[in-house]
Amino acid sequence: MSDYILSMEHITKVYPNGFVANRDVSLSVEKGEIHALSGENGAGKSTLMKVLFGEEQPEEGKIFFEGREIHPENSISAIKMGIGMVHQHFMLVPSLTVAENIVLGMEPGRFGYFNKREAFRRASEIIEKYRFSIDPRERVENLPVGDKQKVEILKALYRGAKLLILDEPTAVLTPQETEELFVQMNLLKAQGHTLIFISHKLREIKQICEHITVLRGGRTVGTARVADVTEQEISRMMVGRDVMLEIEKPPAHPGKTVLQVRDLPLSDRPDAPTISFDIREGEILGVAGVEGNGQSELAMSIAGLLPYKTGSIRLKGKELRGLSVRKIRALGLSHISEDRMSYGCAADANIEENLFSTTIYQKKYSRFGLLRGKLLDRRTDELIREYRIKCSEKKEPVRMLSGGNIQKVVVAREFSGNTPMILANQPTRGIDVGATEFIRNKLVDLRTNGAAVLLISADLNEVLEVSDSLLVLSSGGVSAYFADAAQVEEDTLGEYMLGLRQMTAQEIGGAVHEASD
Repeated sequence: MSDYILSMEHITKVYPNGFVANRDVSLSVEKGEIHALSGENGAGKSTLMKVLFGEEQPEEGKIFFEGREIHPENSISAIKMGIGMVHQHFMLVPSLTVAENIVLGMEPGRFGYFNKREAFRRASEIIEKYRFSIDPRERVENLPVGDKQKVEILKALYRGAKLLILDEPTAVLTPQETEELFVQMNLLKAQGHTLIFISHKLREIKQICEHITVLRGGRTVGTARVADVTEQEISRMMVGRDVMLEIEKPPAHPGKTVLQVRDLPLSDRPDAPTISFDIREGEILGVAGVEGNGQSELAMSIAGLLPYKTGSIRLKGKELRGLSVRKIRALGLSHISEDRMSYGCAADANIEENLFSTTIYQKKYSRFGLLRGKLLDRRTDELIREYRIKCSEKKEPVRMLSGGNIQKVVVAREFSGNTPMILANQPTRGIDVGATEFIRNKLVDLRTNGAAVLLISADLNEVLEVSDSLLVLSSGGVSAYFADAAQVEEDTLGEYMLGLRQMTAQEIGGAVHEASD
């Protein structure tokens, strides 16, 4: 045990409804390493870390930290012991500055007076110590996602964390932000900190971690040196079978135009560039770009969540300007939002209610003004099975599910409506390798059966493998269009995303015209 900063032995956690989240799970982490904790959504990773962080109490098992047995009763006691956790959904106060968020709960001052100058000094000191590039005076609400995550990490370090748990830290980051995070993780490791990296992303695990522990079905499958196992072997440990890490798809046979976007600006700037493209039946058009280049605005404009004053968006020939979200959906749009908690689901509603929240008004689900309960129950059971949603029962509130299973509920609702147009914005963000394989294949199946798909993704591998054609955004406009995504190299794509290369308007127009012929 002397080599380990942490040993969790035979942990069992059972929730009041009888759901066993962890059964006889063990985890040992060496001091000064980056240790991956992986497994499918619902495998018990977050629950195990909540036990360590004092947010959940186990029915059985022991925890040893720095050679002594500990019993963290809550997060405050865990922090005092030197254990910090950065949750997948940040816990920051947007209206406060970076410095104020860092010291929150441990504010400098006397007699109820908050010493703002001392707070700034302390925050600046810890920012400099760990070489984080962030302005302590900036309000958190003005920060990009990557910088908000830095604030969460700095909060934990300010409180003296020796062991830092990062729960899906790259799920909301761009490739560039991910690389910056990895530099910071290695700096923390060099300064003697130990990190537990919860992730589904096998390439990232191979890049940054020394060891990996895999959970499946609430149990420990095993621990291995990352250098000694392949991505395929890790995925097999996670899902209990071979996973196709590359998508097999038949050739596309595009038909009629389903969605037409013309001269749409992706920001309110008077000089903002505009974007134009078509998506046809039986085609997946991928959109790639560094986060913040208009992807969110594009998706929200199409979905009716963001009004647009100029330009045009037509779905099956119908102009969408001024239409409500419900009317746009009735025209044939399905929408997977990048923010599943704000736009993708109703967290306090149950699984069944979320699955039918967009179609419950349809006549097939009601008779004489009353809902057809048995039909809804039967269809819910079918979708839970088909989309492999791990839950205790269909009446369980969605907020009780793991992040990946919440995403599966959203995907099941949007993919099961037989709509002609699928808008998929980050559909596999925060999803394990098995679920990612399932969702990507579903997108290809929908396209092969005639749907038009707009795929917006920060995962370059996903964009290149799933898309038929590819649109690249940079500086709020189109920097490139490729009629055949399969012919694009990842390095080339990155250069267009970063604005290092730029197709002319004539080249883009020629490629679009060629693809339409």
